[in-house]
Amino acid sequence: MTFSGIIVAAGSGSRAGGDKQWRDLGGKPVLRWSAEALLNAGADELIVVIAPDAAERVADALSGLPRWKAVVGGAARADSVRAGLAALTCPADQPVLIHDAARPLLDRAVVDRLLSALETSDGALPALPVADSLRRGEADIMTDVVDRDGLWRAQTPQAFRRGVIETAYAAWSDVVVPTDEAVVVQRNGGAVVLVQGDARLMKLTYPEDFAMAEALLPQAQRYQTRIGSGYDVHRWGPGGSVWLCGIEVPHDQTLIGHSDADAGLHALTDAILGAIAAGDIGDHFPPTDPKWKGAASDQFLIHAAELVAARGGRIVNVDVTLICERPKVKPHRQAMRDRIAGLLGLPLDAVSVKATTTEGLGFTGRGEGLAAQAVATVETPVA
Repeated sequence: MTFSGIIVAAGSGSRAGGDKQWRDLGGKPVLRWSAEALLNAGADELIVVIAPDAAERVADALSGLPRWKAVVGGAARADSVRAGLAALTCPADQPVLIHDAARPLLDRAVVDRLLSALETSDGALPALPVADSLRRGEADIMTDVVDRDGLWRAQTPQAFRRGVIETAYAAWSDVVVPTDEAVVVQRNGGAVVLVQGDARLMKLTYPEDFAMAEALLPQAQRYQTRIGSGYDVHRWGPGGSVWLCGIEVPHDQTLIGHSDADAGLHALTDAILGAIAAGDIGDHFPPTDPKWKGAASDQFLIHAAELVAARGGRIVNVDVTLICERPKVKPHRQAMRDRIAGLLGLPLDAVSVKATTTEGLGFTGRGEGLAAQAVATVETPVA
Protein backbone atom coordinates (compact mmCIF):
# COMPACT_ATOMS: atom_id res chain seq x y z
CA MET A 1 0.00 0.00 0.00
CA THR A 2 1.34 3.43 -0.95
CA PHE A 3 1.84 5.76 2.01
CA SER A 4 3.45 9.04 3.04
CA GLY A 5 5.63 9.58 6.08
CA ILE A 6 6.14 12.39 8.55
CA ILE A 7 9.03 12.35 11.02
CA VAL A 8 8.80 14.80 13.89
CA ALA A 9 12.37 15.93 14.67
CA ALA A 10 11.93 19.49 15.91
CA GLY A 11 12.40 18.86 19.64
CA SER A 12 15.41 19.77 21.74
CA GLY A 13 15.84 16.32 23.32
CA SER A 14 16.96 17.93 26.57
CA ARG A 15 16.38 14.86 28.76
CA ALA A 16 18.77 12.87 26.56
CA GLY A 17 21.44 15.56 26.74
CA GLY A 18 20.19 17.63 23.79
CA ASP A 19 19.98 17.18 20.01
CA LYS A 20 19.31 13.46 20.27
CA GLN A 21 17.98 13.23 16.69
CA TRP A 22 21.40 14.32 15.37
CA ARG A 23 23.52 12.10 17.61
CA ASP A 24 25.34 9.06 16.28
CA LEU A 25 23.78 5.62 16.67
CA GLY A 26 25.52 2.65 15.09
CA GLY A 27 27.49 4.85 12.72
CA LYS A 28 24.75 7.19 11.50
CA PRO A 29 22.49 9.91 12.90
CA VAL A 30 19.44 8.82 14.91
CA LEU A 31 17.13 10.59 12.44
CA ARG A 32 18.55 8.68 9.46
CA TRP A 33 17.48 5.32 10.94
CA SER A 34 13.79 6.31 10.84
CA ALA A 35 14.06 7.97 7.44
CA GLU A 36 15.68 4.90 5.90
CA ALA A 37 13.11 2.60 7.53
CA LEU A 38 10.12 4.51 6.15
CA LEU A 39 11.61 4.97 2.69
CA ASN A 40 12.64 1.33 2.46
CA ALA A 41 9.13 0.30 3.53
CA GLY A 42 7.70 2.17 0.53
CA ALA A 43 7.01 5.77 1.53
CA ASP A 44 6.58 7.75 -1.69
CA GLU A 45 7.20 11.05 0.12
CA LEU A 46 8.76 11.85 3.47
CA ILE A 47 8.36 15.10 5.37
CA VAL A 48 10.90 15.77 8.13
CA VAL A 49 9.81 18.44 10.60
CA ILE A 50 12.78 20.29 12.09
CA ALA A 51 13.67 23.28 14.24
CA PRO A 52 14.26 26.61 12.43
CA ASP A 53 18.06 26.37 12.77
CA ALA A 54 18.45 22.72 11.67
CA ALA A 55 18.41 22.96 7.86
CA GLU A 56 22.11 22.14 7.45
CA ARG A 57 21.98 19.35 10.03
CA VAL A 58 19.09 17.56 8.35
CA ALA A 59 20.74 17.89 4.92
CA ASP A 60 23.88 16.29 6.30
CA ALA A 61 22.02 13.57 8.24
CA LEU A 62 19.90 12.51 5.24
CA SER A 63 22.47 13.09 2.50
CA GLY A 64 21.90 10.74 -0.44
CA LEU A 65 18.37 9.67 0.53
CA PRO A 66 15.54 10.22 -1.97
CA ARG A 67 11.98 11.56 -1.74
CA TRP A 68 12.28 13.72 1.39
CA LYS A 69 11.98 17.38 2.24
CA ALA A 70 12.25 19.34 5.46
CA VAL A 71 9.81 21.85 6.92
CA VAL A 72 10.03 23.95 10.07
CA GLY A 73 7.85 22.83 12.98
CA GLY A 74 6.38 24.60 15.97
CA ALA A 75 6.82 24.86 19.70
CA ALA A 76 4.54 21.88 20.44
CA ARG A 77 4.41 18.46 18.82
CA ALA A 78 0.89 19.13 17.48
CA ASP A 79 2.15 22.26 15.72
CA SER A 80 4.96 20.28 14.12
CA VAL A 81 2.58 17.55 12.95
CA ARG A 82 0.27 20.17 11.43
CA ALA A 83 3.26 21.64 9.57
CA GLY A 84 4.18 18.20 8.28
CA LEU A 85 0.63 17.50 7.12
CA ALA A 86 0.47 20.83 5.30
CA ALA A 87 3.61 19.94 3.34
CA LEU A 88 2.24 16.64 2.00
CA THR A 89 1.25 16.35 -1.66
CA CYS A 90 -0.65 13.04 -1.40
CA PRO A 91 -4.46 12.71 -1.80
CA ALA A 92 -6.80 12.77 1.18
CA ASP A 93 -7.33 9.00 1.19
CA GLN A 94 -3.63 8.09 1.29
CA PRO A 95 -2.27 6.62 4.54
CA VAL A 96 0.15 8.81 6.48
CA LEU A 97 2.54 7.38 9.08
CA ILE A 98 3.57 9.95 11.72
CA HIS A 99 6.74 8.95 13.52
CA ASP A 100 9.03 10.28 16.25
CA ALA A 101 12.68 10.67 15.26
CA ALA A 102 13.54 9.49 18.78
CA ARG A 103 12.35 5.95 17.93
CA PRO A 104 15.06 4.90 15.44
CA LEU A 105 14.71 1.11 15.37
CA LEU A 106 11.56 0.86 13.26
CA ASP A 107 10.99 -2.55 11.68
CA ARG A 108 9.19 -3.11 8.35
CA ALA A 109 6.79 -5.54 10.03
CA VAL A 110 5.37 -2.76 12.22
CA VAL A 111 4.71 -0.62 9.14
CA ASP A 112 2.93 -3.50 7.41
CA ARG A 113 0.72 -4.12 10.45
CA LEU A 114 -0.27 -0.46 10.62
CA LEU A 115 -1.16 -0.24 6.93
CA SER A 116 -3.19 -3.45 7.14
CA ALA A 117 -5.13 -2.12 10.15
CA LEU A 118 -6.06 1.08 8.27
CA GLU A 119 -8.14 -0.96 5.84
CA THR A 120 -10.85 -1.31 8.52
CA SER A 121 -10.19 1.53 10.96
CA ASP A 122 -9.72 5.30 11.17
CA GLY A 123 -6.31 5.02 12.77
CA ALA A 124 -3.77 2.59 14.16
CA LEU A 125 -0.82 2.72 16.49
CA PRO A 126 1.72 0.12 17.64
CA ALA A 127 1.52 -0.68 21.34
CA LEU A 128 2.87 -3.10 23.92
CA PRO A 129 1.00 -4.34 26.99
CA VAL A 130 2.39 -3.03 30.27
CA ALA A 131 4.31 -5.90 31.86
CA ASP A 132 5.74 -4.24 34.96
CA SER A 133 3.83 -3.82 38.18
CA LEU A 134 2.86 -0.15 38.51
CA ARG A 135 3.00 2.09 41.57
CA ARG A 136 1.98 5.65 42.30
CA GLY A 137 4.26 7.65 44.57
CA GLU A 138 5.05 11.03 46.07
CA ALA A 139 8.53 12.12 47.16
CA ASP A 140 9.83 8.58 46.56
CA ILE A 141 7.16 7.11 48.85
CA MET A 142 4.72 4.59 47.40
CA THR A 143 1.14 5.78 47.78
CA ASP A 144 -0.91 3.40 45.68
CA VAL A 145 -0.92 0.39 43.34
CA VAL A 146 -2.05 1.00 39.76
CA ASP A 147 -3.95 -1.80 38.06
CA ARG A 148 -2.04 -2.60 34.85
CA ASP A 149 -4.87 -4.60 33.25
CA GLY A 150 -5.86 -2.93 30.00
CA LEU A 151 -2.85 -0.57 30.00
CA TRP A 152 -0.67 -0.30 26.90
CA ARG A 153 2.59 1.47 26.04
CA ALA A 154 1.92 3.56 22.93
CA GLN A 155 4.59 3.79 20.25
CA THR A 156 4.99 5.40 16.84
CA PRO A 157 4.55 5.58 13.92
CA GLN A 158 0.82 6.19 14.17
CA ALA A 159 -1.15 5.69 10.98
CA PHE A 160 -4.17 7.56 9.56
CA ARG A 161 -5.50 8.53 6.19
CA ARG A 162 -4.54 12.10 5.49
CA GLY A 163 -8.10 13.43 5.38
CA VAL A 164 -8.97 11.77 8.69
CA ILE A 165 -6.08 13.22 10.69
CA GLU A 166 -6.41 16.69 9.12
CA THR A 167 -10.13 16.81 9.86
CA ALA A 168 -9.52 15.68 13.44
CA TYR A 169 -6.88 18.35 14.03
CA ALA A 170 -9.19 21.00 12.54
CA ALA A 171 -11.83 19.98 15.07
CA TRP A 172 -9.47 19.98 18.07
CA SER A 173 -10.37 23.05 20.11
CA ASP A 174 -9.16 22.17 23.59
CA VAL A 175 -6.59 24.38 25.23
CA VAL A 176 -4.93 21.12 26.30
CA VAL A 177 -2.10 20.08 24.00
CA PRO A 178 -2.74 16.56 22.62
CA THR A 179 -0.18 13.91 23.56
CA ASP A 180 -0.34 12.25 20.16
CA GLU A 181 -2.41 11.92 16.99
CA ALA A 182 -4.38 8.89 18.17
CA VAL A 183 -5.96 11.04 20.89
CA VAL A 184 -6.90 13.70 18.34
CA VAL A 185 -8.61 11.20 16.02
CA GLN A 186 -10.35 9.36 18.86
CA ARG A 187 -11.68 12.62 20.32
CA ASN A 188 -13.18 13.37 16.92
CA GLY A 189 -15.09 10.09 16.92
CA GLY A 190 -12.61 7.96 15.02
CA ALA A 191 -11.89 4.32 15.81
CA VAL A 192 -8.20 3.80 16.55
CA VAL A 193 -6.93 0.23 16.84
CA LEU A 194 -3.85 -1.11 18.59
CA VAL A 195 -1.48 -3.32 16.60
CA GLN A 196 1.44 -5.31 17.91
CA GLY A 197 4.37 -3.03 18.69
CA ASP A 198 8.04 -3.87 18.95
CA ALA A 199 10.17 -3.79 22.11
CA ARG A 200 13.09 -2.54 19.99
CA LEU A 201 11.04 0.49 18.99
CA MET A 202 12.06 2.16 22.22
CA LYS A 203 12.10 5.93 22.61
CA LEU A 204 15.47 7.53 23.24
CA THR A 205 14.61 9.71 26.22
CA TYR A 206 17.57 9.55 28.62
CA PRO A 207 21.35 9.33 27.96
CA GLU A 208 21.47 5.67 29.03
CA ASP A 209 18.91 4.79 26.33
CA PHE A 210 21.57 5.20 23.66
CA ALA A 211 23.65 2.39 25.14
CA MET A 212 20.56 0.17 25.14
CA ALA A 213 19.78 1.02 21.51
CA GLU A 214 23.36 0.28 20.46
CA ALA A 215 23.07 -3.14 22.09
CA LEU A 216 19.86 -3.83 20.14
CA LEU A 217 21.41 -3.10 16.75
CA PRO A 218 22.06 -6.11 14.53
CA GLN A 219 25.75 -6.93 14.38
CA ALA A 220 25.90 -6.11 10.68
CA GLN A 221 24.79 -2.57 11.44
CA ARG A 222 27.55 -1.81 13.94
CA TYR A 223 30.22 0.51 12.59
CA GLN A 224 33.72 1.44 13.55
CA THR A 225 35.65 4.58 12.68
CA ARG A 226 39.01 4.20 10.96
CA ILE A 227 41.56 6.86 10.03
CA GLY A 228 44.11 6.57 7.22
CA SER A 229 46.98 8.84 6.22
CA GLY A 230 48.73 9.34 2.90
CA TYR A 231 51.88 11.08 1.71
CA ASP A 232 53.20 11.70 -1.79
CA VAL A 233 56.06 13.59 -3.44
CA HIS A 234 56.77 14.54 -7.06
CA ARG A 235 59.67 16.53 -8.47
CA TRP A 236 59.33 19.59 -10.66
CA GLY A 237 60.14 19.51 -14.37
CA PRO A 238 59.54 21.56 -17.52
CA GLY A 239 55.91 22.34 -18.27
CA GLY A 240 53.18 24.95 -18.37
CA SER A 241 50.69 23.69 -15.77
CA VAL A 242 50.31 21.27 -12.89
CA TRP A 243 47.49 19.02 -11.70
CA LEU A 244 46.68 19.46 -8.01
CA CYS A 245 43.66 17.92 -6.28
CA GLY A 246 41.96 17.30 -9.61
CA ILE A 247 42.39 20.88 -10.89
CA GLU A 248 44.80 22.02 -13.62
CA VAL A 249 46.71 25.01 -12.25
CA PRO A 250 48.71 27.28 -14.62
CA HIS A 251 52.39 27.25 -13.66
CA ASP A 252 55.81 27.57 -15.25
CA GLN A 253 56.62 23.95 -14.33
CA THR A 254 54.85 20.63 -14.02
CA LEU A 255 55.18 17.67 -11.70
CA ILE A 256 56.89 14.60 -13.11
CA GLY A 257 55.31 11.19 -12.65
CA HIS A 258 54.03 8.11 -14.43
CA SER A 259 50.42 9.35 -14.30
CA ASP A 260 49.40 13.01 -14.20
CA ALA A 261 51.49 13.30 -10.98
CA ASP A 262 48.64 14.84 -8.97
CA ALA A 263 50.31 14.57 -5.56
CA GLY A 264 47.19 15.76 -3.73
CA LEU A 265 44.94 13.05 -5.12
CA HIS A 266 47.70 10.44 -4.75
CA ALA A 267 48.10 11.22 -1.05
CA LEU A 268 44.34 11.21 -0.56
CA THR A 269 43.97 7.89 -2.39
CA ASP A 270 46.61 6.37 -0.10
CA ALA A 271 44.84 7.79 2.96
CA ILE A 272 41.54 6.12 1.99
CA LEU A 273 43.28 2.84 1.15
CA GLY A 274 45.11 3.02 4.45
CA ALA A 275 41.88 3.48 6.40
CA ILE A 276 40.60 0.14 5.10
CA ALA A 277 44.06 -1.54 5.14
CA ALA A 278 43.95 -2.10 1.37
CA GLY A 279 47.60 -1.43 0.57
CA ASP A 280 48.74 1.65 -1.29
CA ILE A 281 48.23 3.29 -4.64
CA GLY A 282 51.16 1.42 -6.18
CA ASP A 283 49.54 -1.93 -5.38
CA HIS A 284 46.44 -1.02 -7.36
CA PHE A 285 48.04 1.11 -10.10
CA PRO A 286 51.68 -0.02 -10.57
CA PRO A 287 53.91 2.71 -12.04
CA THR A 288 55.52 -0.01 -14.20
CA ASP A 289 52.23 -0.65 -16.01
CA PRO A 290 52.06 1.40 -19.25
CA LYS A 291 48.26 1.39 -18.90
CA TRP A 292 48.54 4.18 -16.33
CA LYS A 293 50.99 6.35 -18.28
CA GLY A 294 49.62 9.90 -18.10
CA ALA A 295 46.39 8.68 -16.47
CA ALA A 296 44.15 11.13 -14.64
CA SER A 297 44.46 10.55 -10.92
CA ASP A 298 40.76 11.04 -10.28
CA GLN A 299 40.19 7.42 -11.35
CA PHE A 300 42.61 6.29 -8.61
CA LEU A 301 40.59 8.19 -6.01
CA ILE A 302 37.28 6.84 -7.30
CA HIS A 303 38.68 3.30 -7.15
CA ALA A 304 39.61 3.75 -3.49
CA ALA A 305 36.14 5.13 -2.70
CA GLU A 306 34.52 2.17 -4.47
CA LEU A 307 36.54 -0.23 -2.32
CA VAL A 308 35.16 1.48 0.79
CA ALA A 309 31.60 1.23 -0.53
CA ALA A 310 32.09 -2.44 -1.46
CA ARG A 311 32.85 -3.15 2.19
CA GLY A 312 29.65 -1.44 3.30
CA GLY A 313 31.52 1.61 4.57
CA ARG A 314 31.44 5.31 3.90
CA ILE A 315 33.96 8.12 3.81
CA VAL A 316 33.15 10.68 6.50
CA ASN A 317 35.63 13.46 5.75
CA VAL A 318 39.01 14.10 4.10
CA ASP A 319 41.79 16.64 4.65
CA VAL A 320 44.60 17.37 2.16
CA THR A 321 47.66 19.56 2.76
CA LEU A 322 49.85 20.65 -0.16
CA ILE A 323 53.44 21.55 0.77
CA CYS A 324 55.21 23.86 -1.69
CA GLU A 325 56.59 27.34 -2.23
CA ARG A 326 54.84 27.71 -5.58
CA PRO A 327 52.28 27.80 -7.13
CA LYS A 328 49.93 29.65 -4.82
CA VAL A 329 47.17 27.24 -3.85
CA LYS A 330 44.68 29.58 -2.19
CA PRO A 331 43.19 30.99 -5.44
CA HIS A 332 42.36 27.43 -6.53
CA ARG A 333 41.44 25.91 -3.17
CA GLN A 334 37.67 26.21 -3.55
CA ALA A 335 37.76 24.55 -6.97
CA MET A 336 39.87 21.74 -5.50
CA ARG A 337 37.40 21.17 -2.67
CA ASP A 338 34.50 21.15 -5.12
CA ARG A 339 36.30 18.61 -7.33
CA ILE A 340 37.15 16.23 -4.48
CA ALA A 341 33.64 16.51 -3.02
CA GLY A 342 32.20 15.58 -6.41
CA LEU A 343 34.52 12.64 -6.90
CA LEU A 344 33.80 11.20 -3.45
CA GLY A 345 30.13 12.16 -3.19
CA LEU A 346 30.78 14.15 0.00
CA PRO A 347 29.23 17.39 1.22
CA LEU A 348 31.58 20.32 0.79
CA ASP A 349 32.00 20.80 4.53
CA ALA A 350 33.52 17.30 4.72
CA VAL A 351 36.39 18.23 2.37
CA SER A 352 39.38 20.30 3.45
CA VAL A 353 42.25 21.47 1.23
CA LYS A 354 45.00 23.70 2.53
CA ALA A 355 48.60 24.55 1.76
CA THR A 356 51.78 25.46 3.59
CA THR A 357 55.42 26.19 2.84
CA THR A 358 58.58 24.99 4.56
CA GLU A 359 59.98 28.53 4.86
CA GLY A 360 62.58 27.81 2.19
CA LEU A 361 63.85 24.64 3.89
CA GLY A 362 64.25 21.20 2.34
CA PHE A 363 63.53 20.04 -1.18
CA THR A 364 60.17 21.85 -1.31
CA GLY A 365 61.80 25.04 -0.05
CA ARG A 366 64.47 24.81 -2.75
CA GLY A 367 61.79 24.36 -5.38
CA GLU A 368 62.86 20.84 -6.28
CA GLY A 369 59.49 19.23 -5.75
CA LEU A 370 56.05 19.33 -4.15
CA ALA A 371 54.76 17.17 -1.30
CA ALA A 372 51.24 16.36 -0.19
CA GLN A 373 49.82 14.67 2.85
CA ALA A 374 46.23 13.62 3.51
CA VAL A 375 44.00 12.16 6.20
CA ALA A 376 40.72 10.33 5.61
CA THR A 377 38.09 9.20 8.11
CA VAL A 378 36.10 6.14 7.11
CA GLU A 379 33.29 4.23 8.81
CA THR A 380 33.08 0.51 8.12
CA PRO A 381 30.86 -2.28 9.48
CA VAL A 382 32.32 -4.29 12.32
CA ALA A 383 33.19 -7.76 11.07
